[in-house]
Amino acid sequence: MNNLLPIRAPIPTQPTPLPAVLLATTDDLLLDDLLRLAAAAELTPHVEHDLLGLRRNWQTATLVVVGDDLASPLAQTQPPRRPGVLVATRATTHPAHSAPAGAPDAYRLALAIGAEGAFVLPTDEAALSAKLSDALDGGTRTATTLAIVGGCGGAGATTLATALAITAGRRGLRSMLIDGDPLGGGIELVLGTEDYEGSRWPALLNAAGRVSASALRAALPSVDGLAVLSWDRSDVTALPPEAMRSVLGAAQRSSDLVVVDLPRRPDPAAEEAFVRATSTLVVVPRDVRSCAAAARLVAPLREVAHDLRVVAREPGLNGLSALDVADHLSLPLAAKLGYERDLATALDDGRFDPRPRSALGRAANEVLDLFGLHALLAA
Repeated sequence: MNNLLPIRAPIPTQPTPLPAVLLATTDDLLLDDLLRLAAAAELTPHVEHDLLGLRRNWQTATLVVVGDDLASPLAQTQPPRRPGVLVATRATTHPAHSAPAGAPDAYRLALAIGAEGAFVLPTDEAALSAKLSDALDGGTRTATTLAIVGGCGGAGATTLATALAITAGRRGLRSMLIDGDPLGGGIELVLGTEDYEGSRWPALLNAAGRVSASALRAALPSVDGLAVLSWDRSDVTALPPEAMRSVLGAAQRSSDLVVVDLPRRPDPAAEEAFVRATSTLVVVPRDVRSCAAAARLVAPLREVAHDLRVVAREPGLNGLSALDVADHLSLPLAAKLGYERDLATALDDGRFDPRPRSALGRAANEVLDLFGLHALLAA
């Protein structure tokens, strides 16, 4: 007779979601300040009031904010080092001065527990609020950002920008494509997304300050996972630089790659994008006239753009070499873009598809490799 009890399958349980933010302090006044900042960031934090609770949840939260009252005893326990730890304290006023004190002790405690920084309230409220919002967005991701601009009219900057964003998505990277040219309107025509549901730039003109990264991505039209921000058919022809700054910041926090298609005559909003881009790629056809036009563009771009590079596009007929173009502009060569005979027809028919072996696909892969944006998923 088998006396063994039947083995019951374990009851499946749902994993407990990890809290985005852990607040730990015994100081009720400091806690009130932290809870107010968390509420403004639309966060519901987990709160611990003692050292035991702090240590128990030390590894579970995306962001841990430790009050200065608990930071000192925590340091004595030698907690394991982890990212996303901050120290917060309330400012005191020195009897002989009006300046807030307490910062030196907070910085010392931050160093003792391996924190990334110390925040003295209320002076550092804005900076701490930004950290809390980063936790809501899922971290402090900063995307590689490529600004694309044509060295002359019809250079093919929009098609290259679109090919880069699509190719990045096929590599498993989270990408966003932004049309920064109010008078262009080319990206939606390339992708065929004119009738897609979602927000366009005119709906974001009043964006200022910090924009939620997750809310922005959810609001935009999407093509196979690629979020696209372009223009509608309204008469809006100007973009406030504050809107570009806020939207681009949100895009960078929610993406691995952000591609911004920008006008040849930069307005203040375009200048914001050039300044904030990882690199600016100037697309130049390989002929003398195009090189002359690009040279006039490159000079002012050097004042606002970082890491200027050239993408040399092969014209329909034999022209200059790619190295000739780069030498003429005194810029490093990012990639060669070959001529595609059927590209115009494909665009007219809504069949834009930069295959890996196509000229656009090869150039896009060359650029992504240059910036270390390698595939995350199998092709």
